[in-house]
Amino acid sequence: MTTPQHCPGFQEFKNLKSFSCKCPKCGKEKEIFSDEFDKKHVCSGCGKEIDFTQCALTGQA
Repeated sequence: MTTPQHCPGFQEFKNLKSFSCKCPKCGKEKEIFSDEFDKKHVCSGCGKEIDFTQCALTGQA
């Protein structure tokens, strides 16, 4: 029997990229991953919806 070197499902997520964006209303930074880019995101600081296609990205990993 062999032991897997990665968690189950690892292959599905190994190519994800992360993006950080500041809320246009309060400036709080939010991070999402590339598979979440087209989903709705809400700022945890002020509750305003963040449109990642309209904001300036502050970081990318």
